[in-house]
Amino acid sequence: MNQKDFYTQAERERLDETWPSLIKLAGDALSERDLELLKAYTDRAIESGCIERNAFGLNPVLTDVETALVLAEEIGPTRGALLGIMLNICVMSGACQTDEVARDFGPDVAHILHGLLRIRELYTKSAAVESENFRSLLVTFAEDMRVILIMIANRVSLMRLIRDTPYLEAQKRVSMEAAYLYAPLAHKLGLYKLKSELEDLSLKYLEHDAYYHIKEKLNETKKSRDAYIARFIGPIEEKLRAVGLKFHMKGRTKSIHSIFQKMKKQNVDVDGVYDLFAIRIILDSAPEREKMDCWQAFSIITDMYQSNPKRMRDWLSVPKSNGYESLHITVLGPEQKWVEVQIRTERMDDIAEHGLAAHWRYKGIKGGQSGVDDWLANVRSALEQGDDMQLMDQFRLDLVEDEVFVFTPRGDLFKLPMGATVLDFAYSIHTKVGNRCIGARIGNRNVTIRQKLQSGDQVEILTSANQTPKQDWLNIVVTSRARAKIRQCLKEMQSKDALLAKEELDRKLKNRKLDYDEPTLMHTINRLGYRVVTDFYAALAAGTLEMNSVLEAYAQQLRHNRGEEERTAPTQSADQFVMQPTDGVKRLMDSEDVVVIDHNLKGLDFQMARCCQPVYGDDVFGFVTSGGGIKIHRENCPNAPQLRERFGYRIVKARWAGKRGSQYPITLRVVGNDDLGIVNNITSIISKEENILLRSISIDSHDGLFSGTLTVMLEDAGRLQKLIKKLKTVKGVKNVSRS
Repeated sequence: MNQKDFYTQAERERLDETWPSLIKLAGDALSERDLELLKAYTDRAIESGCIERNAFGLNPVLTDVETALVLAEEIGPTRGALLGIMLNICVMSGACQTDEVARDFGPDVAHILHGLLRIRELYTKSAAVESENFRSLLVTFAEDMRVILIMIANRVSLMRLIRDTPYLEAQKRVSMEAAYLYAPLAHKLGLYKLKSELEDLSLKYLEHDAYYHIKEKLNETKKSRDAYIARFIGPIEEKLRAVGLKFHMKGRTKSIHSIFQKMKKQNVDVDGVYDLFAIRIILDSAPEREKMDCWQAFSIITDMYQSNPKRMRDWLSVPKSNGYESLHITVLGPEQKWVEVQIRTERMDDIAEHGLAAHWRYKGIKGGQSGVDDWLANVRSALEQGDDMQLMDQFRLDLVEDEVFVFTPRGDLFKLPMGATVLDFAYSIHTKVGNRCIGARIGNRNVTIRQKLQSGDQVEILTSANQTPKQDWLNIVVTSRARAKIRQCLKEMQSKDALLAKEELDRKLKNRKLDYDEPTLMHTINRLGYRVVTDFYAALAAGTLEMNSVLEAYAQQLRHNRGEEERTAPTQSADQFVMQPTDGVKRLMDSEDVVVIDHNLKGLDFQMARCCQPVYGDDVFGFVTSGGGIKIHRENCPNAPQLRERFGYRIVKARWAGKRGSQYPITLRVVGNDDLGIVNNITSIISKEENILLRSISIDSHDGLFSGTLTVMLEDAGRLQKLIKKLKTVKGVKNVSRS
């Protein structure tokens, strides 16, 4: 194919316009030799006729040039990244190989191409990144951060080019991916301009009506908004000049996506979003005076206008992990309107606009990169642990969450995502500290491992040598590092316990003088309902499967294999191996009778299951345990589906006796506003109820809310429902539920 046929007239015009701009921005990054070789490679790829247009019918050579232009304009031109982008299609089409690129352009360019090729392979499998491909994508991202920057630039250029595409389904898939993956990535790397553009374009393609509704409203109010900004900044300019500060100011309207999110969160129209715009004060300060000048400007503005301390953000004293530095305050301006003011220097503004690429220009490649290095290290750590879906959710959470800054008693600073708990902090210090954490001391008070951290907290972790990670810890932590370490420790503990259970089984077999036979044991494990050997040993270790039952089942299977008894029918259930039921229980299992729950009943051993705490009046069923007794469960017990699926032959019908029995313990969870006296009101209601006893109460308060558990003793489900209804009427109580 010749050059003339490869480009349409419009594409040729666009290329003639874009290429000189790219060369000018690249400057010294690309040498004359680089450009000559690049042209030769591209011409060879075009003439081969192997280059195919993408799913939107776009010319890939022009798309790559557009991507390179975005990278050079918004992030900064680097030789390896620019050449990697523009040589990508040559390698993808098969016109050249990566070893040729390494020879002519160097191994650095070939390394970037390798990363881009891996990502392209994922997209050939699926237009959007599905969970099974997500791990491979993260591995590539974690290997070289320049690949992330290129993919962000590529997604921005693609989103610009598909504005008028007829391929709406493909446009929707690309837009969703831009919103949930690439925009958060741009935010994490400090590329706020690209992040806002990706979010706005995604909203435009996915929520067309909402996007244009907001845009039209903003256009209607533009004149009045500009006039208000002028009135607001006029007095500030005079005061700042009076003290000798050099600066320039600009007002900016919040992005359409940001306004849309506020509308949804506050459930209002555009007119109801009070902070539609922000004022940015950019100071021209010498490096040694930057903080001093910013705080001086802060003091002047807060003297003129009332500030909202809850909305102040000090990223000047403690910058974000991506290098972002700025002071954000919200003040009450003329006409009683709230206005956000951002105070920063020229250097800080450059970093805010262009992210880490700008940060490196000021600090060097290593300076300021540690935060992102830590984040990438967490990604690599999570990759080692498995569980793709958990990893995907946590990765997205790590990207979009803001940060809190907490200190150790020695004054060491740690950055954690918003919502991080004491347990997250413990694991960020060291894995051993996290594994042994029992709580913390913040200020002068002791808190639990669930306590959420606030910026400025000084946290002393409390540990115990007897503490070990628990399964429910995974519901407490929010950081991928903590989650990965807990999973790793739980697996190690499970393996260790399973090994001890195996050793104990071997020892018991020897004590009973039973020969160890691997096929017989495997057959026994299958007959007991376990498909995976590790699950079998885990059940032994946890005590949910009794050792004596296993030994009896194994002995019987061994006798059968030796022909010492009649062959057991293949379809026969394993109940004879699992338990030695009492006569009463055996009669129940052999008939259609129903367990009548009466505490005066003789000869039948039954108990209320602790997992669901049934009371008189609940719909219940019986479960025959391995020891021969019966556990009574509620029909909606969380364990009921598993019990019915795995041990259906051990389920028996049950009903309550005609008269009430004794009292039963019930746990209630209460959530509400932490109002004065609310706990007394709750306990007062319970104490006034006849035949209801408050056994224990545990309350945890945080940020004006409380949550707690109450254990009460009562007779039946009817009284329970009445009690829940009364507790919900207490002022401030939001919800009461049965655990």
